[in-house]
Amino acid sequence: PTSASSARRDESSTVTDYAEDAARVAEELLQRIGEAAPQPRLDPTRRVADLLGEPQRAYPVIHITGTNGKTTTARIIESILRAYGLRTGLLTSPHLVRVNERIVIDGEPIGDERLVANWDDIQPYLLMVDTELEAAGEPALTYFEALTVLAFAAFADAPVDVAVIEVGMGGEWDSTNVADGQVAVLAPIALDHTHRLGATVEEIARTKAGIIKPLAEVVTAMQEPEALAEIARAVELTESVLHAEGPAFELESSEVAVGGQSITVRGLAARYEDLYLPLYGDHQGHNAALAIAAVEAFLGRGTQPLVPEVLADGLAGAASPGRLQIIAADPVVILDAAHNPHGARSLARALPKYFDFDEIAFVIGILADKDAAGVVAELAPLAARWFPTSSGSDRALPAEEVAELLEETGAEHEPAMPLTEALRAAQAWAAEAPRRAVVVAGSITLVGDVLRMVEGG
Repeated sequence: PTSASSARRDESSTVTDYAEDAARVAEELLQRIGEAAPQPRLDPTRRVADLLGEPQRAYPVIHITGTNGKTTTARIIESILRAYGLRTGLLTSPHLVRVNERIVIDGEPIGDERLVANWDDIQPYLLMVDTELEAAGEPALTYFEALTVLAFAAFADAPVDVAVIEVGMGGEWDSTNVADGQVAVLAPIALDHTHRLGATVEEIARTKAGIIKPLAEVVTAMQEPEALAEIARAVELTESVLHAEGPAFELESSEVAVGGQSITVRGLAARYEDLYLPLYGDHQGHNAALAIAAVEAFLGRGTQPLVPEVLADGLAGAASPGRLQIIAADPVVILDAAHNPHGARSLARALPKYFDFDEIAFVIGILADKDAAGVVAELAPLAARWFPTSSGSDRALPAEEVAELLEETGAEHEPAMPLTEALRAAQAWAAEAPRRAVVVAGSITLVGDVLRMVEGG
Protein backbone atom coordinates (compact mmCIF):
# COMPACT_ATOMS: atom_id res chain seq x y z
CA PRO A 1 0.00 0.00 0.00
CA THR A 2 1.08 3.61 -0.67
CA SER A 3 2.08 5.49 2.45
CA ALA A 4 0.56 8.87 3.28
CA SER A 5 3.96 10.52 2.93
CA SER A 6 4.60 9.06 -0.52
CA ALA A 7 1.07 10.05 -1.56
CA ARG A 8 1.86 13.60 -0.52
CA ARG A 9 5.09 13.47 -2.50
CA ASP A 10 3.19 12.26 -5.54
CA GLU A 11 0.65 15.03 -5.12
CA SER A 12 3.40 17.62 -4.71
CA SER A 13 5.16 16.27 -7.78
CA THR A 14 1.95 16.51 -9.80
CA VAL A 15 1.40 20.12 -8.76
CA THR A 16 5.00 20.93 -9.67
CA ASP A 17 4.58 19.27 -13.04
CA TYR A 18 1.53 21.42 -13.82
CA ALA A 19 3.40 24.56 -12.75
CA GLU A 20 6.25 23.66 -15.07
CA ASP A 21 3.84 22.91 -17.91
CA ALA A 22 2.01 26.18 -17.27
CA ALA A 23 5.35 27.98 -17.55
CA ARG A 24 5.82 26.20 -20.89
CA VAL A 25 2.44 27.48 -22.08
CA ALA A 26 3.39 31.03 -21.11
CA GLU A 27 6.70 30.67 -22.95
CA GLU A 28 5.06 29.27 -26.09
CA LEU A 29 2.67 32.21 -26.11
CA LEU A 30 5.59 34.63 -25.73
CA GLN A 31 7.28 33.12 -28.78
CA ARG A 32 4.42 34.46 -30.89
CA ILE A 33 4.07 38.03 -32.17
CA GLY A 34 3.65 40.25 -29.13
CA GLU A 35 0.64 42.30 -28.10
CA ALA A 36 2.36 45.56 -28.98
CA ALA A 37 1.94 44.61 -32.64
CA PRO A 38 -1.59 43.23 -33.05
CA GLN A 39 -2.63 42.20 -36.55
CA PRO A 40 -5.75 44.04 -37.78
CA ARG A 41 -7.51 40.86 -38.90
CA LEU A 42 -10.18 38.42 -37.77
CA ASP A 43 -9.96 35.56 -40.26
CA PRO A 44 -7.12 33.58 -38.59
CA THR A 45 -8.85 33.60 -35.18
CA ARG A 46 -12.12 32.66 -36.84
CA ARG A 47 -10.40 29.84 -38.74
CA VAL A 48 -9.04 28.26 -35.53
CA ALA A 49 -12.38 28.71 -33.80
CA ASP A 50 -14.15 27.02 -36.72
CA LEU A 51 -11.75 24.06 -36.54
CA LEU A 52 -12.52 23.77 -32.82
CA GLY A 53 -16.28 23.80 -33.40
CA GLU A 54 -16.82 27.48 -32.55
CA PRO A 55 -16.43 27.34 -28.76
CA GLN A 56 -17.28 31.05 -28.52
CA ARG A 57 -20.88 30.16 -29.44
CA ALA A 58 -21.31 27.71 -26.57
CA TYR A 59 -22.41 30.48 -24.16
CA PRO A 60 -23.84 34.02 -24.28
CA VAL A 61 -21.27 36.83 -24.35
CA ILE A 62 -21.06 40.29 -22.85
CA HIS A 63 -18.40 42.12 -24.88
CA ILE A 64 -16.57 45.16 -23.47
CA THR A 65 -14.42 47.81 -25.11
CA GLY A 66 -13.31 51.36 -24.30
CA THR A 67 -10.11 53.21 -23.44
CA ASN A 68 -10.17 53.33 -19.64
CA GLY A 69 -12.16 51.38 -17.08
CA LYS A 70 -13.04 48.39 -19.24
CA THR A 71 -11.14 45.85 -17.11
CA THR A 72 -12.74 47.03 -13.87
CA THR A 73 -16.17 47.21 -15.51
CA ALA A 74 -15.72 43.65 -16.78
CA ARG A 75 -14.72 42.46 -13.29
CA ILE A 76 -17.76 44.11 -11.67
CA ILE A 77 -20.13 42.64 -14.28
CA GLU A 78 -18.68 39.19 -13.69
CA SER A 79 -18.97 39.54 -9.92
CA ILE A 80 -22.66 40.53 -10.12
CA LEU A 81 -23.47 37.66 -12.49
CA ARG A 82 -21.70 35.21 -10.20
CA ALA A 83 -23.71 36.54 -7.26
CA TYR A 84 -26.77 35.54 -9.28
CA GLY A 85 -25.52 31.96 -9.26
CA LEU A 86 -24.27 31.90 -12.85
CA ARG A 87 -21.03 30.10 -13.70
CA THR A 88 -18.95 32.80 -15.30
CA GLY A 89 -16.02 33.14 -17.64
CA LEU A 90 -13.96 36.35 -17.69
CA LEU A 91 -11.28 37.33 -20.19
CA THR A 92 -9.25 40.46 -19.40
CA SER A 93 -5.88 41.81 -20.46
CA PRO A 94 -3.10 42.39 -19.86
CA HIS A 95 -2.12 40.31 -16.85
CA LEU A 96 -0.15 41.76 -13.97
CA VAL A 97 1.91 38.75 -12.85
CA ARG A 98 0.78 35.48 -14.51
CA VAL A 99 -1.09 34.78 -17.71
CA ASN A 100 -3.60 32.64 -15.73
CA GLU A 101 -5.07 35.92 -14.42
CA ARG A 102 -6.55 36.69 -17.82
CA ILE A 103 -8.79 33.62 -17.98
CA VAL A 104 -11.05 33.54 -14.93
CA ILE A 105 -13.63 30.80 -14.39
CA ASP A 106 -16.24 31.16 -11.67
CA GLY A 107 -14.24 33.92 -9.99
CA GLU A 108 -10.85 32.19 -9.95
CA PRO A 109 -7.92 32.43 -12.37
CA ILE A 110 -7.71 29.27 -14.44
CA GLY A 111 -5.65 26.61 -12.66
CA ASP A 112 -2.41 25.37 -14.16
CA GLU A 113 -3.88 21.94 -14.88
CA ARG A 114 -6.82 23.31 -16.92
CA LEU A 115 -4.63 25.91 -18.60
CA VAL A 116 -2.24 23.22 -19.81
CA ALA A 117 -4.98 20.77 -20.81
CA ASN A 118 -6.85 23.36 -22.88
CA TRP A 119 -3.65 24.64 -24.45
CA ASP A 120 -2.57 21.15 -25.46
CA ASP A 121 -6.05 20.54 -26.92
CA ILE A 122 -5.93 23.59 -29.19
CA GLN A 123 -2.22 23.45 -30.05
CA PRO A 124 -2.58 21.20 -33.16
CA TYR A 125 -5.18 23.59 -34.59
CA LEU A 126 -3.04 26.64 -33.87
CA LEU A 127 -0.14 25.01 -35.70
CA MET A 128 -2.39 24.07 -38.61
CA VAL A 129 -3.50 27.68 -39.06
CA ASP A 130 0.10 28.89 -38.57
CA THR A 131 1.08 26.70 -41.51
CA GLU A 132 -1.77 28.03 -43.66
CA LEU A 133 -0.86 31.63 -42.84
CA GLU A 134 2.82 31.14 -43.56
CA ALA A 135 2.00 29.47 -46.87
CA ALA A 136 -0.05 32.56 -47.76
CA GLY A 137 2.83 34.86 -46.79
CA GLU A 138 1.10 36.16 -43.65
CA PRO A 139 2.38 36.29 -40.06
CA ALA A 140 1.54 33.30 -37.86
CA LEU A 141 -1.09 33.62 -35.14
CA THR A 142 -0.14 36.27 -32.60
CA TYR A 143 0.06 35.99 -28.81
CA PHE A 144 -3.35 37.56 -28.37
CA GLU A 145 -5.01 35.59 -31.17
CA ALA A 146 -3.83 32.32 -29.61
CA LEU A 147 -4.77 33.49 -26.11
CA THR A 148 -8.28 34.46 -27.26
CA VAL A 149 -8.87 31.01 -28.72
CA LEU A 150 -7.50 29.45 -25.53
CA ALA A 151 -9.98 31.44 -23.44
CA PHE A 152 -12.94 30.56 -25.65
CA ALA A 153 -12.00 26.87 -25.49
CA ALA A 154 -11.48 26.97 -21.71
CA PHE A 155 -14.88 28.58 -21.18
CA ALA A 156 -16.60 25.96 -23.34
CA ASP A 157 -14.73 23.19 -21.51
CA ALA A 158 -15.66 24.50 -18.03
CA PRO A 159 -18.50 25.00 -19.10
CA VAL A 160 -19.68 28.52 -18.26
CA ASP A 161 -23.16 30.01 -18.35
CA VAL A 162 -21.94 33.39 -19.61
CA ALA A 163 -18.62 34.87 -20.71
CA VAL A 164 -17.56 38.46 -20.06
CA ILE A 165 -15.01 39.30 -22.75
CA GLU A 166 -12.76 42.37 -22.74
CA VAL A 167 -11.22 43.36 -26.07
CA GLY A 168 -7.45 43.48 -26.36
CA MET A 169 -7.27 46.61 -28.51
CA GLY A 170 -9.91 48.52 -30.42
CA GLY A 171 -12.86 46.35 -31.30
CA GLU A 172 -13.70 45.89 -34.96
CA TRP A 173 -10.65 43.78 -35.83
CA ASP A 174 -9.74 42.65 -32.31
CA SER A 175 -9.59 38.85 -32.23
CA THR A 176 -12.24 38.70 -29.49
CA ASN A 177 -14.69 40.05 -32.07
CA VAL A 178 -15.23 36.59 -33.56
CA ALA A 179 -17.66 36.27 -30.64
CA ASP A 180 -21.05 37.94 -30.92
CA GLY A 181 -21.97 39.83 -27.77
CA GLN A 182 -25.65 39.89 -26.88
CA VAL A 183 -24.63 42.94 -24.85
CA ALA A 184 -21.96 45.37 -26.07
CA VAL A 185 -20.48 47.61 -23.38
CA LEU A 186 -18.44 50.73 -24.15
CA ALA A 187 -16.37 52.25 -21.35
CA PRO A 188 -15.13 55.86 -21.76
CA ILE A 189 -13.30 56.41 -25.05
CA ALA A 190 -10.26 58.70 -25.25
CA LEU A 191 -7.04 59.02 -27.24
CA ASP A 192 -4.79 55.97 -26.85
CA HIS A 193 -3.06 53.58 -29.28
CA THR A 194 -3.48 56.34 -31.88
CA HIS A 195 -0.94 54.67 -34.18
CA ARG A 196 -3.28 51.67 -34.39
CA LEU A 197 -6.79 52.99 -33.84
CA GLY A 198 -6.83 56.48 -35.31
CA ALA A 199 -5.74 60.02 -34.50
CA THR A 200 -9.11 61.31 -33.27
CA VAL A 201 -11.67 60.23 -30.68
CA GLU A 202 -14.14 59.86 -33.56
CA GLU A 203 -11.92 57.38 -35.45
CA ILE A 204 -11.17 55.40 -32.29
CA ALA A 205 -14.87 55.24 -31.40
CA ARG A 206 -15.68 53.98 -34.90
CA THR A 207 -13.23 51.11 -34.44
CA LYS A 208 -14.46 50.28 -30.95
CA ALA A 209 -18.11 50.37 -32.03
CA GLY A 210 -17.24 47.44 -34.29
CA ILE A 211 -18.12 45.08 -31.42
CA ILE A 212 -21.80 46.01 -31.78
CA LYS A 213 -23.58 43.10 -33.46
CA PRO A 214 -27.11 42.89 -34.92
CA LEU A 215 -29.94 43.29 -32.41
CA ALA A 216 -27.58 43.74 -29.46
CA GLU A 217 -28.21 45.61 -26.25
CA VAL A 218 -25.63 48.44 -26.23
CA VAL A 219 -24.64 50.10 -22.95
CA THR A 220 -22.26 53.04 -23.07
CA ALA A 221 -20.56 55.24 -20.49
CA MET A 222 -20.60 59.02 -20.84
CA GLN A 223 -18.76 59.81 -24.08
CA GLU A 224 -17.48 62.79 -26.02
CA PRO A 225 -20.16 63.91 -28.52
CA GLU A 226 -18.20 62.68 -31.54
CA ALA A 227 -17.68 59.27 -29.91
CA LEU A 228 -21.34 58.95 -28.97
CA ALA A 229 -22.32 59.83 -32.55
CA GLU A 230 -20.24 56.92 -33.87
CA ILE A 231 -21.77 54.54 -31.33
CA ALA A 232 -25.29 55.71 -32.21
CA ARG A 233 -24.52 55.20 -35.89
CA ALA A 234 -23.40 51.60 -35.27
CA VAL A 235 -26.50 50.99 -33.15
CA GLU A 236 -28.74 52.18 -35.97
CA LEU A 237 -26.96 50.10 -38.61
CA THR A 238 -27.26 46.94 -36.51
CA GLU A 239 -30.84 47.62 -35.36
CA SER A 240 -29.60 47.43 -31.78
CA VAL A 241 -30.86 49.20 -28.65
CA LEU A 242 -28.80 51.99 -27.07
CA HIS A 243 -28.63 52.63 -23.31
CA ALA A 244 -26.43 55.70 -22.72
CA GLU A 245 -25.18 56.99 -19.39
CA GLY A 246 -27.11 60.16 -18.58
CA PRO A 247 -30.50 59.63 -20.14
CA ALA A 248 -30.75 55.86 -19.52
CA PHE A 249 -28.79 55.37 -16.28
CA GLU A 250 -26.43 57.29 -14.04
CA LEU A 251 -24.31 57.37 -10.92
CA GLU A 252 -26.49 59.57 -8.71
CA SER A 253 -24.09 59.86 -5.80
CA SER A 254 -20.81 58.59 -4.38
CA GLU A 255 -19.70 59.00 -0.77
CA VAL A 256 -16.33 58.05 0.67
CA ALA A 257 -16.53 54.95 2.85
CA VAL A 258 -13.97 52.83 4.68
CA GLY A 259 -12.15 50.77 2.06
CA GLY A 260 -14.06 52.27 -0.85
CA GLN A 261 -17.30 54.15 -1.37
CA SER A 262 -21.07 54.06 -1.00
CA ILE A 263 -22.92 54.66 -4.26
CA THR A 264 -26.48 55.20 -5.43
CA VAL A 265 -27.23 54.27 -9.03
CA ARG A 266 -30.23 54.92 -11.23
CA GLY A 267 -30.23 51.83 -13.40
CA LEU A 268 -32.17 50.95 -16.52
CA ALA A 269 -34.98 49.32 -14.55
CA ALA A 270 -34.69 50.58 -10.97
CA ARG A 271 -32.86 52.82 -8.52
CA TYR A 272 -30.32 51.13 -6.24
CA GLU A 273 -29.39 52.98 -3.05
CA ASP A 274 -26.42 52.90 -0.69
CA LEU A 275 -24.44 50.13 -2.34
CA TYR A 276 -20.98 49.45 -0.95
CA LEU A 277 -18.23 49.33 -3.57
CA PRO A 278 -14.78 48.30 -2.25
CA LEU A 279 -12.94 50.41 -4.83
CA TYR A 280 -11.56 53.94 -4.58
CA GLY A 281 -12.30 56.76 -7.02
CA ASP A 282 -15.40 58.38 -8.49
CA HIS A 283 -14.45 56.83 -11.82
CA GLN A 284 -14.94 53.41 -10.21
CA GLY A 285 -18.43 54.50 -9.19
CA HIS A 286 -19.15 55.29 -12.84
CA ASN A 287 -17.68 51.91 -13.83
CA ALA A 288 -20.05 50.25 -11.36
CA ALA A 289 -23.04 52.12 -12.78
CA LEU A 290 -22.04 50.98 -16.28
CA ALA A 291 -21.67 47.40 -15.04
CA ILE A 292 -25.09 47.46 -13.34
CA ALA A 293 -26.74 48.70 -16.53
CA ALA A 294 -24.94 46.01 -18.53
CA VAL A 295 -26.20 43.27 -16.21
CA GLU A 296 -29.73 44.70 -16.41
CA ALA A 297 -29.47 44.64 -20.20
CA PHE A 298 -28.23 41.05 -20.15
CA LEU A 299 -30.67 39.55 -17.65
CA GLY A 300 -33.84 41.37 -18.67
CA ARG A 301 -33.08 43.63 -21.64
CA GLY A 302 -33.15 46.56 -19.22
CA THR A 303 -36.73 46.01 -18.08
CA GLN A 304 -36.35 43.93 -14.90
CA PRO A 305 -34.88 45.36 -11.69
CA LEU A 306 -31.96 43.49 -10.16
CA VAL A 307 -32.48 41.86 -6.77
CA PRO A 308 -31.00 44.42 -4.34
CA GLU A 309 -29.41 41.86 -2.02
CA VAL A 310 -27.82 39.97 -4.91
CA LEU A 311 -26.54 43.19 -6.47
CA ALA A 312 -25.09 44.27 -3.13
CA ASP A 313 -23.27 40.93 -2.79
CA GLY A 314 -21.91 41.21 -6.32
CA LEU A 315 -20.56 44.72 -5.83
CA ALA A 316 -19.11 43.93 -2.41
CA GLY A 317 -17.17 41.05 -3.97
CA ALA A 318 -15.73 43.11 -6.82
CA ALA A 319 -11.97 43.57 -6.99
CA SER A 320 -9.67 45.36 -9.41
CA PRO A 321 -6.00 44.57 -8.80
CA GLY A 322 -3.58 47.31 -9.76
CA ARG A 323 -6.21 50.04 -9.58
CA LEU A 324 -5.68 52.26 -6.51
CA GLN A 325 -4.50 49.12 -4.76
CA ILE A 326 -2.87 49.56 -1.35
CA ILE A 327 0.04 47.14 -0.95
CA ALA A 328 1.73 48.57 2.15
CA ALA A 329 0.59 50.61 5.15
CA ASP A 330 3.66 52.10 6.85
CA PRO A 331 4.36 54.10 4.79
CA VAL A 332 1.35 53.73 2.50
CA VAL A 333 2.21 52.44 -0.98
CA ILE A 334 -0.49 52.54 -3.65
CA LEU A 335 -0.39 50.96 -7.10
CA ASP A 336 -2.38 52.35 -10.01
CA ALA A 337 -2.23 51.23 -13.61
CA ALA A 338 -2.92 54.73 -15.01
CA HIS A 339 -1.01 54.65 -18.30
CA ASN A 340 -2.55 57.46 -20.36
CA PRO A 341 -3.67 61.03 -19.57
CA HIS A 342 -7.32 60.05 -19.09
CA GLY A 343 -6.40 57.38 -16.53
CA ALA A 344 -3.88 59.68 -14.83
CA ARG A 345 -6.58 62.35 -14.49
CA SER A 346 -8.88 59.87 -12.73
CA LEU A 347 -6.05 58.94 -10.38
CA ALA A 348 -5.25 62.59 -9.66
CA ARG A 349 -8.88 63.29 -8.78
CA ALA A 350 -9.25 60.22 -6.58
CA LEU A 351 -6.16 60.64 -4.39
CA PRO A 352 -7.16 63.86 -2.55
CA LYS A 353 -10.82 62.78 -2.19
CA TYR A 354 -10.28 59.25 -0.88
CA PHE A 355 -7.00 59.68 1.01
CA ASP A 356 -5.59 62.25 3.43
CA PHE A 357 -1.92 62.62 2.53
CA ASP A 358 0.17 65.74 3.05
CA GLU A 359 2.75 64.76 0.43
CA ILE A 360 2.93 62.16 -2.31
CA ALA A 361 5.96 60.72 -4.09
CA PHE A 362 5.37 59.15 -7.47
CA VAL A 363 7.44 56.21 -8.65
CA ILE A 364 6.79 56.57 -12.33
CA GLY A 365 7.61 54.55 -15.42
CA ILE A 366 5.82 54.87 -18.77
CA LEU A 367 5.77 52.88 -22.00
CA ALA A 368 7.35 54.51 -25.03
CA ASP A 369 4.19 54.32 -27.15
CA LYS A 370 2.13 56.27 -24.59
CA ASP A 371 1.62 60.02 -24.09
CA ALA A 372 4.22 60.23 -21.34
CA ALA A 373 4.16 64.03 -21.16
CA GLY A 374 0.37 63.95 -20.79
CA VAL A 375 0.55 61.44 -17.92
CA VAL A 376 3.18 63.52 -16.09
CA ALA A 377 1.18 66.73 -16.60
CA GLU A 378 -1.94 65.20 -15.00
CA LEU A 379 -0.06 63.94 -11.92
CA ALA A 380 2.31 66.91 -11.49
CA PRO A 381 0.01 69.04 -9.27
CA LEU A 382 0.02 66.27 -6.63
CA ALA A 383 3.71 65.36 -6.80
CA ALA A 384 5.99 66.43 -3.95
CA ARG A 385 8.77 64.31 -5.40
CA TRP A 386 9.33 62.05 -8.39
CA PHE A 387 11.29 58.81 -8.63
CA PRO A 388 11.77 58.08 -12.36
CA THR A 389 12.22 54.46 -13.36
CA SER A 390 11.16 51.94 -16.00
CA SER A 391 9.47 48.55 -16.06
CA GLY A 392 11.00 45.39 -17.42
CA SER A 393 8.96 45.67 -20.61
CA ASP A 394 10.87 46.05 -23.87
CA ARG A 395 8.35 48.81 -24.65
CA ALA A 396 9.32 50.86 -21.59
CA LEU A 397 10.59 54.41 -21.99
CA PRO A 398 14.13 54.53 -20.57
CA ALA A 399 14.15 55.91 -17.04
CA GLU A 400 16.55 58.67 -18.14
CA GLU A 401 13.96 59.95 -20.62
CA VAL A 402 11.27 59.88 -17.95
CA ALA A 403 13.59 62.00 -15.77
CA GLU A 404 13.98 64.51 -18.60
CA LEU A 405 10.21 64.89 -18.82
CA LEU A 406 10.03 65.54 -15.08
CA GLU A 407 12.45 68.47 -15.32
CA GLU A 408 9.64 70.64 -16.64
CA THR A 409 7.26 69.99 -13.71
CA GLY A 410 9.20 72.00 -11.14
CA ALA A 411 8.86 69.28 -8.50
CA GLU A 412 11.96 67.65 -7.05
CA HIS A 413 12.98 64.46 -8.76
CA GLU A 414 15.60 61.86 -8.13
CA PRO A 415 17.96 60.66 -10.86
CA ALA A 416 16.80 57.73 -12.97
CA MET A 417 17.19 54.41 -11.18
CA PRO A 418 16.06 50.77 -11.44
CA LEU A 419 12.59 49.99 -10.10
CA THR A 420 13.74 48.18 -6.95
CA GLU A 421 15.95 51.12 -5.95
CA ALA A 422 13.31 53.69 -6.87
CA LEU A 423 10.66 52.00 -4.73
CA ARG A 424 13.02 51.59 -1.80
CA ALA A 425 14.13 55.24 -2.02
CA ALA A 426 10.56 56.49 -2.27
CA GLN A 427 9.53 54.47 0.79
CA ALA A 428 12.50 55.85 2.73
CA TRP A 429 11.46 59.39 1.78
CA ALA A 430 7.85 58.74 2.83
CA ALA A 431 8.95 57.26 6.16
CA GLU A 432 10.72 60.50 7.12
CA ALA A 433 7.48 62.32 7.91
CA PRO A 434 3.89 61.43 8.80
CA ARG A 435 1.11 61.49 6.21
CA ARG A 436 3.43 60.90 3.30
CA ALA A 437 2.64 58.24 0.69
CA VAL A 438 4.14 56.55 -2.35
CA VAL A 439 2.14 56.03 -5.53
CA VAL A 440 3.47 53.75 -8.26
CA ALA A 441 1.92 54.63 -11.63
CA GLY A 442 2.51 55.15 -15.33
CA SER A 443 2.13 51.70 -16.84
CA ILE A 444 0.44 48.37 -16.26
CA THR A 445 3.77 46.60 -16.71
CA LEU A 446 5.32 48.72 -13.93
CA VAL A 447 2.48 47.80 -11.55
CA GLY A 448 2.90 44.15 -12.52
CA ASP A 449 6.62 44.29 -11.79
CA VAL A 450 5.96 45.70 -8.30
CA LEU A 451 3.34 43.05 -7.54
CA ARG A 452 5.82 40.40 -8.65
CA MET A 453 8.40 41.85 -6.27
CA VAL A 454 5.88 41.88 -3.41
CA GLU A 455 4.93 38.27 -4.10
CA GLY A 456 8.57 37.27 -4.28
CA GLY A 457 8.25 36.17 -7.91
